[in-house]
Amino acid sequence: MQNNESRKSIARIWRGRTTPQNAAEYTEYLYQHGVKKLEALGARGVQMFREDRDSDSYFMVISFWDTRDAMTRWAGSDPTKIRHLERDAELLVELPSSVQILEVVSNNWMLADAMRA
Repeated sequence: MQNNESRKSIARIWRGRTTPQNAAEYTEYLYQHGVKKLEALGARGVQMFREDRDSDSYFMVISFWDTRDAMTRWAGSDPTKIRHLERDAELLVELPSSVQILEVVSNNWMLADAMRA
């Protein structure tokens, strides 16, 4: 595998869950107050996922940052600490206690589209 320092990035992964009754409202709320804020704060990109099950709806937000320093400028000195949104306590089943920080070593999800062109 080629090690290309200029292409490295950091992923910050948040997970939460809500009730099926709150899922549609939380989807819109999380997008407007979470995803858009991360984009405005300088994230390289943001992805939001939702999985509906019978008893809960699960959410995951992955924000991508150029460096750990870029991420900590927004997240603070401990980037694993969660900055809860104002309505999280009301809409989530439980408040997550941390996020996961990973180094992105490969990001070729658009490769298939490029090969079809």
